[in-house]
Amino acid sequence: MEARSSRYHEVYARWQRDPIGFWGEAAADIAWFEQPKAVFDPKAGVYGRWFVGGVCNTCFNAVDRHVDAGRGEQAAIIYDSPLAGQKRAITYHRLLTETQVLAGMLRDLGVQQGDRVILYMPMVPEAVIGMLACARIGAVHSVVFGGFAARELATRIDDAKPKLILSASCGLEPGRIVAYKPLLDEAIALARHKPAACLVLQRPQRAATLVEGRDHDWGKMRDHALVHARSAYDCVPLAATDPLYILYTSGTTGRPKGVVRDNGGHMVALQWSMKYLYGVEPGEVYWAASDVGWVVGHSYIVYAPLLHGCTTILYEGKPVGTPDAGAFWRVIAEHSCAAMFTAPTAFRAVKKEDPNGKLLAQYDLQKFRTLFLAGERADPDTVAWAENLLKVPVLDHWWQTETGWCIAGNPVGLGTLPVKYGSATVPMPGYDVRVVDEACNEVAPGKMGSIVVKLPLPPGCLPTLWQADERCRESYLAEFPGYYKTADAGFKDADGYVSVMGRTDDIINVAGHRLSTGGMEEVLAAHPDVAECAVLGIKDELKGEVPCGFIVLKSGVNRPSAEIEKECVALIRDKIGPVASFRLAIAVARLPKTRSGKILRGTIKKIADAEPWTMPATIDDPAILEEIGTALKGKLVKT
Repeated sequence: MEARSSRYHEVYARWQRDPIGFWGEAAADIAWFEQPKAVFDPKAGVYGRWFVGGVCNTCFNAVDRHVDAGRGEQAAIIYDSPLAGQKRAITYHRLLTETQVLAGMLRDLGVQQGDRVILYMPMVPEAVIGMLACARIGAVHSVVFGGFAARELATRIDDAKPKLILSASCGLEPGRIVAYKPLLDEAIALARHKPAACLVLQRPQRAATLVEGRDHDWGKMRDHALVHARSAYDCVPLAATDPLYILYTSGTTGRPKGVVRDNGGHMVALQWSMKYLYGVEPGEVYWAASDVGWVVGHSYIVYAPLLHGCTTILYEGKPVGTPDAGAFWRVIAEHSCAAMFTAPTAFRAVKKEDPNGKLLAQYDLQKFRTLFLAGERADPDTVAWAENLLKVPVLDHWWQTETGWCIAGNPVGLGTLPVKYGSATVPMPGYDVRVVDEACNEVAPGKMGSIVVKLPLPPGCLPTLWQADERCRESYLAEFPGYYKTADAGFKDADGYVSVMGRTDDIINVAGHRLSTGGMEEVLAAHPDVAECAVLGIKDELKGEVPCGFIVLKSGVNRPSAEIEKECVALIRDKIGPVASFRLAIAVARLPKTRSGKILRGTIKKIADAEPWTMPATIDDPAILEEIGTALKGKLVKT
């Protein structure tokens, strides 16, 4: 099955034979102040720690070393904001100066090595500069998605206990301005922990009122500090095992889970992935169309492209509506982007608005080589649509907030493997992926089970949760001893390809049959009039659960929705069989999603089951849940 030009199996086998030598060799691509004393110490931490004894600094590797190597005049960041009507390039040299200045400002405000700093920021260059400045002085940053609800922000303030918060007066959404400062003020009022200071970026779209004695104007303070920028703001030497950042997983209740990322292993893994997984070279333009508030933004808007000496695109806009469904094509063409990484839901939105890809004809994408998808399962219909439109490889890959980089993917830098629609392709070096049953026994190829990773996890993955080693063990390591529990379900085929069919919670039990909602979604998405869909199990007195499908129709479809709903039911019956008990498809105008594009299946299920539910903090548009409730009325019939 291996493509003739691919070195994947050779490289993966080399890692299997000698994991210590493999990652020790990869670590040579990072600049160390002191070399690690051990590549891996199995006795340290929850399951072992990487590059113990090494001394390094992530900001130095992402910025300073490129200036030292002569890349100072290359663009490090291209800021493209159709919402703000701004575009500008920031060179590596300029990024170094701005990072030094902000590092000095943080020091002046009392931030020291080991202190936490929360960033509550929109998609502006200052967000990236803020992360790098924290890394520069050894402060631990925790980015909270801009516009996140005040109560959710307050729980993160109480858990991280930041010395300082970096924020902005507002964020921008199509057709509206989101005032951040009132949310920040409310969050601080709710939190038991009170930060010593807030540094607020005043955006021209809406200014914020500053609290005297606590809040500082970022722009005014910067202008003063710029005069005093000097070598005193050099990078602080840090242990490779020191924390770089905390990222709280979305959708948590009670005390949030703060995923910790260390300095050394994180750099080694991300540097390796840029070359061998994404297949881009230093100096090329790379674009992750995500947000800095999510793990994709941390890894592939900020750190990985800069560590590799690429130009990264910081896009403040949407796939559709800023101004149209050709927005992605404009950005790729205008900035000569070589590779892009986004969520399947973004391409489903583009497909819905412009199913024939007419807007693409306006743009020249000749330098564009590869499209990567992750974040939700990439349904085969969307992958095939994008392939036919773009005439480049469209590659799904799978990873998690906890891992920080790809678990299974298609390694372009080693030679692209054949694509199997619906599969994330193969495990990356470092990941020994198994599919097991409830007793932790491996299941046969093609059989559904829980996806786990044999310990130890590779560099770049979480060493622990913030100040919660035991919680980390209980959450990820206890259920399947010797393995990391991904909480995803799926299967491996005879070629070792991994197919992730959904969260283990998305495997429904219909009259004793375990069925994948992901498999049903795959069938529904293949209907020519369906733009996107979600299938979930709803309570049934007789069968335990039965599947219900929500479908969003493509723009321009004029047939009665009831007709299409019946066709969808027939499709499932034909492709999966009567065992699925699929009798209900409901056409809706849109699906509720998080701001990162994930469909809120759990909340839809609670509404359908008439269970109590709360408004998810990460929801993009709360009004959609009311629309779902209205669509369900009179539709649910017990079978």
